[in-house]
Amino acid sequence: MGMPLEVNTMIVTKGKENRQQENFFQLIKEGYRLYPMHVPLEVKRTKEGELSGTGQIHRLEWRDNSTIISYELVSLQSSN
Repeated sequence: MGMPLEVNTMIVTKGKENRQQENFFQLIKEGYRLYPMHVPLEVKRTKEGELSGTGQIHRLEWRDNSTIISYELVSLQSSN
């Protein structure tokens, strides 16, 4: 029996990210997901939503049918 795995190339938060310190966040996603690490990725609130910024994932952990990512927000998009 295989393990279901989803490959993602952007960070979609759905407003569920938790700030750890300054520009570092943690996000728990349901299911097992694979992300590129230590490269700039788009950060969006929803998949089709506007770009919130750019982040780099520094830690990825699979546990109990969930994926936990720790990322640094390296740039922030602003409408101002």
